[in-house]
Amino acid sequence: MSKSENMADLLIENALVVATVDNARRELKGGWVAITNGLISGVGSSLDAKPSAREKLDATDCLVTPGLVNTHHHMYQNLTRAYPPMTDKPLFGWLQSLYPLWRAIDEEAVYVSAYVGLAELALSGCTTSTDHLYLHPHGAGDLLTAEIRAAQDLGMRFHPTRGSMSLSQKDGGLPPDDVVSDDDEILAASQLAVERHHDRSLGAMVRVALAPCSPFSVTEELMMRSAELAEKLDVRLHTHFAENAEDDDFSIATFGCRPMEYLERTGWCSDRTWVAHCVMPNHDEVHRLGAAGIGVAHCPSSNMILASGISPVVDLRAAGVKVGLGVDGSSSADSASMWLEARQAMLLAKLRNGASAGTARMSLEIATRGGAGCLGREGEIGEISVGAVGDIAVWSLTGPSFAGAIADPVEGWLRCGPTAAKHTVVHGRVVVRDGQVTHPALNDMLKSHHTISSRIQQLS
Repeated sequence: MSKSENMADLLIENALVVATVDNARRELKGGWVAITNGLISGVGSSLDAKPSAREKLDATDCLVTPGLVNTHHHMYQNLTRAYPPMTDKPLFGWLQSLYPLWRAIDEEAVYVSAYVGLAELALSGCTTSTDHLYLHPHGAGDLLTAEIRAAQDLGMRFHPTRGSMSLSQKDGGLPPDDVVSDDDEILAASQLAVERHHDRSLGAMVRVALAPCSPFSVTEELMMRSAELAEKLDVRLHTHFAENAEDDDFSIATFGCRPMEYLERTGWCSDRTWVAHCVMPNHDEVHRLGAAGIGVAHCPSSNMILASGISPVVDLRAAGVKVGLGVDGSSSADSASMWLEARQAMLLAKLRNGASAGTARMSLEIATRGGAGCLGREGEIGEISVGAVGDIAVWSLTGPSFAGAIADPVEGWLRCGPTAAKHTVVHGRVVVRDGQVTHPALNDMLKSHHTISSRIQQLS
């Protein structure tokens, strides 16, 4: 075999520490990571021989981690960030303030908002993101394809969900009539989305899940039929779940049961399901979620800004629930930084369960391996190991913010800051280099985003 055939495509080298988050949780001093054909082909410490490579990234004075995995988002919502009528509202009032604006989204709005949202995520070390696109106004076009195109243009790994709403205000739901569809239309569109976009291969850049919005915006029949369709197509399921006290009260008044029982009776309690928020489960429900193998997208900033509560993340993990991290929609959290969410998750775990319960390593696991569990890609994303995808985040630990944080780089990474990724690598391609998005269209997209936001917020 020739020397060029042994050469890696990319070598990330000279790291202060490589936190692999692999099965052994190895932390390799002076570490390096080699990537070939989009997959990790070698990992080692300063004591191990490095391969030659066509391209090198210097990680001197940096922590290297797996790329972070965002398990819950609504990217179109970054078109209405900090919109004054909603900033003092809890969940239901927040939604009612924004639905009349969101009905104006179209393919261009979704493409541009997804591009900007994914760029923002990449700057925070995220390499894989989902998106819960549940709003499909009549005549708006093929919105799911539009956001997939944005992810492909940027080079991000993407798990969009074909979301849906079937209960409008006239049916006792929250959304206006022109953004909902009937169950048969939704299921047909969901199957078409999977057939058109879902890639089952190792290292797939696009996978699709089915995602009825929430129990208060879809029929019980749609929940059941979506679960049946997901099993038939062998794809994952996603929805909002037990987000706050209003959610609980609605479920009891409408369905005669708590959200957990509703999930069980509609056929959603399986290991193909991951739910968003999960703030309100009681002790028994926590263990039922774990026994079912369900994943949870923990959205700490959103849960705080909407005064929803603190998800029992430590207890959920102890019960076997696969807990991932989500930035949630930009109109609730108003920031899409996975580093920020990881830090918030660490702090809230300390607040709820005690100072020793929330650590940087716990949050790093949630933001990587936990996200892989939610998306059904354990061993493939969310860790640095040979054969996993070449998705890497490189974090500089220099400057005033990190001065003195020299004994434990992992704890220093999350306790100090704020920070963003120095480099972000997806499938062996550098999408953020020296803190800048490498794709050339970002400035044009930001200008377009401002124009579209002004239209949707009715400011122009």
